[in-house]
Amino acid sequence: MEARALHNGQPGYPPRLAALRDAPATLWARGAWTPAARSVAVVGARAARTPSVELSFAIGETLGRAGVDVISGGAIGVDAGAHRGAMAAGGVTVAVLGNGIDVVYPQKHAELFDDIERSGALLTQFPPGVKPRPGQFPARNRVIAGLAELVVVVEASAESGSLHTARFARSMGRTVVAVPGSSGTDGLLVSGALPATSGDDVLAILEGRPIAPPILPEDPEARKLYEALDAVPRDVGDLAYRAGLAIGTCAAMVIDLELEGLAARAASGRYVRLR
Repeated sequence: MEARALHNGQPGYPPRLAALRDAPATLWARGAWTPAARSVAVVGARAARTPSVELSFAIGETLGRAGVDVISGGAIGVDAGAHRGAMAAGGVTVAVLGNGIDVVYPQKHAELFDDIERSGALLTQFPPGVKPRPGQFPARNRVIAGLAELVVVVEASAESGSLHTARFARSMGRTVVAVPGSSGTDGLLVSGALPATSGDDVLAILEGRPIAPPILPEDPEARKLYEALDAVPRDVGDLAYRAGLAIGTCAAMVIDLELEGLAARAASGRYVRLR
């Protein structure tokens, strides 16, 4: 399909992006995408760990099945996982590029981009022929955030470009969701991002539903430890102090809470509450 220009203020330009101040005057697109009522961006590290890529696939699959547009950046790692998950569910996905619409980057994603074009769209603010350069990716990340009502960061280092997407999202009033377990996402949790560890969690947050209520432990001490957990990653010593329990007791119990899906281990041995 040939590329087409979408002009701000004219039919075909994504309404959610058009509502932003300083939205790009022109987007270039390939694919017959019409924006759905709901959309979520799923972003993260290029050199992501295998479990993070698998989780991004699962999140994309859940959202795609629910009729939610899955927005990402077409990069290797988390982005590719989210795109593939959405398409596996028969859903719609959009890859926002940091280069011209006629430039394939990364080259290994040529086939993936063909699939995305058929199921959704390739989109960029950069004119045809523009090669990828580092300084262009923050602008691309701003478009990703602008297209979505909710941004999920699956894995990120402390210097990750995905954190730029999260910051843009917050400045636009979007909801930011983070998966515990990496330095970048743990930092987002400390600053108020909502925790999630599954596609169902993300969909519940998007729809304004409470995440499935937990079955709390019967042991009174385990309940105290659960109540001491929150969205801020905390080490065992801090949890022991908050719960009024011995450190050794907390060290054993927090693993049980993790196995029961009530807590998650964040970076540096810290824990957060999941429910």
